[in-house]
Amino acid sequence: MTTLRALIAAGLVVGVFGWAVAKLPPPPPMDDAAKAAAEEKKAKDAAASEAAKAAQARAEDRVAARYIAEQKAKGKVVTPQMGPTSQGAPAPAAKATPAKPTEKPVDKK
Repeated sequence: MTTLRALIAAGLVVGVFGWAVAKLPPPPPMDDAAKAAAEEKKAKDAAASEAAKAAQARAEDRVAARYIAEQKAKGKVVTPQMGPTSQGAPAPAAKATPAKPTEKPVDKK
């Protein structure tokens, strides 16, 4: 019986909440000052995001360098596999050019 009451109460809460949200008026249009503030906030958030990415990349590089140094001290050879964060931005793909032979092959028969 208490489970049935809990389910009815939950359904009632969800229904009333949905009805209340549906009755809210749309937000007023933004004026020039609000638009400028929104653009400024977006620019600040982007700058903070870039700074956080750069800090993360530096931290990863420090950890990798320390690990490589520790393994080298133990006598183990570690070959790092650097990802796109090691250079900051991904480098553009270079076009592959076929190798030109410098000498003609000699046919020995």
